[in-house]
Amino acid sequence: MKFVNRFLAVLALSTAVPALAATKTVALDVPGMTCSLCPVTIKKALDKVPGVSKVDFNVDKREAFVTFDDAKTTIAAITKATADAGYPSKPKTDVKQ
Repeated sequence: MKFVNRFLAVLALSTAVPALAATKTVALDVPGMTCSLCPVTIKKALDKVPGVSKVDFNVDKREAFVTFDDAKTTIAAITKATADAGYPSKPKTDVKQ
């Protein structure tokens, strides 16, 4: 009986503590984004990636800013989604929004 009580206590504590996930934003260089319609295609692709919550664009600078839950997706999955949509991208090293 003690084992069952301890098991239930541990189970209750483990479900009460939220996962240590973080919301992050990555800035991407998207050199193929050359017109005002390109972001529509890129956004549709990124909306299918689990964990992506927001996508913003600067078409003039050919940049995308993707906010995501790092417990649900990775930057590699995000760049793969843009590439699969016909817009290869890579994370920026210097970010200036």
